[in-house]
Amino acid sequence: MNTRLAVFLLATALVLAPLATTGCSRPAFPMPGTADTAAERARELDEIRTEVAQIPLPSKTRYLAVKSLTAWENPYITVQGNMVTLHVTVADANTSDLGVGGLLRPVGARRQDLNVRTTDLASAINAIPQTAWPYGRVVAVEEAHNIPLADRPQVRKNEEASMKTLNDIGVVVYEWQDNGPGLH
Repeated sequence: MNTRLAVFLLATALVLAPLATTGCSRPAFPMPGTADTAAERARELDEIRTEVAQIPLPSKTRYLAVKSLTAWENPYITVQGNMVTLHVTVADANTSDLGVGGLLRPVGARRQDLNVRTTDLASAINAIPQTAWPYGRVVAVEEAHNIPLADRPQVRKNEEASMKTLNDIGVVVYEWQDNGPGLH
């Protein structure tokens, strides 16, 4: 076997092996009909709040220094008229500095964009692995760009509902606007 090919296969195995074992054991989304009553929904939120509390508190010195969403490493949400898009960058399993962001370790390959209903946001946040929270328990929230004027009230309503959900489960909201970030 070619030495370069063997090194590439070994590096790939080292990067992907931890990802296979760091997933969450909890379901990403509740099964339909599991939260039929307000009491069941409250119990479900308590369970999610308990699990999310295992993520460390946010480090303001780290996340307040970020000036653009392209540099943001924690999960963030883009709010749209009928859903939210949850952007998650999974942590690089390779801890060495060799090749960071290069051809073999692109940041974009670790990014996942998930379209989520606002009612399922708490469960989706709960399903994010702890390694994807380098700043601690904080999520940036932004409105989608170029929203038609008629859709703005619905987008604002979804944004407020998303921020309430995040606050309810103990996640700090970092409101990101076109003119820059702001703590909410």
